[in-house]
Amino acid sequence: MDLLAFALNILLGLALGTLGGLFGIGGGLIAIPALGVLFGLDQQLAQGTALVMVVPNVLLALWRYHQRNRIDLRHALALALSSFGFALFGASWAVNLDPESMRLAFVGFLVALAFYNLLRMFMRPPAASGQLRRPWPWLTVLGSGSGLLGGLFGVGGAVIATPILTSVFGTSQVVAQGLSLALAAPSTGVTLATYALHDHVQWALAIPLALGGLLSISWGVRLAHALPERILRVLFTAFLLICALMLGLKV
Repeated sequence: MDLLAFALNILLGLALGTLGGLFGIGGGLIAIPALGVLFGLDQQLAQGTALVMVVPNVLLALWRYHQRNRIDLRHALALALSSFGFALFGASWAVNLDPESMRLAFVGFLVALAFYNLLRMFMRPPAASGQLRRPWPWLTVLGSGSGLLGGLFGVGGAVIATPILTSVFGTSQVVAQGLSLALAAPSTGVTLATYALHDHVQWALAIPLALGGLLSISWGVRLAHALPERILRVLFTAFLLICALMLGLKV
């Protein structure tokens, strides 16, 4: 890779890191379709390469969210521990699937998630708070399902957990994004290790993306805390639809 390509990939990482901090998802959800469309990577290779950026971004974003809005350790551990094993199972399953089938499934996953978020925008929102509306052990169920889908699609589970935490558990968007990052931290690590062991990572491309993401993710976190709740949800829904469209163009 020449110096110009390296610099351009860092710039791409800056953009993806900002979005990852804004939405509390580490940047992988948009990095995967971007890598597929811009670089022609197959689905598993795109997911594994994106995870190299996602893992450090998730850890840094988690720390930034915790600094601004203290994350309950008991809730975070319930999500993180339950997601770990299921993420390992999902990743082990994903690396052996047909890439085109995986890509179609990922597009469907994004559209379904966007539709769910869009539907919520027209429903009467529940009163949000920093306290859970359901007993905290139910978080292990959420962690298990999110970890499985996160391992399968390489998105860490945060994008799945965030809307459920706000709608079912009654947290605010910012609290949900912080807890979702706690869920994603161990599951993204084990998913990356699984993809790497099966040679589904393009390291030369992944490293500058990761560097750019680390430089910019704090900007996104600051912006997330500055935006009104409804605007953040609207942006998140639009973001999902754009990602689905990008990947759909590749199909």
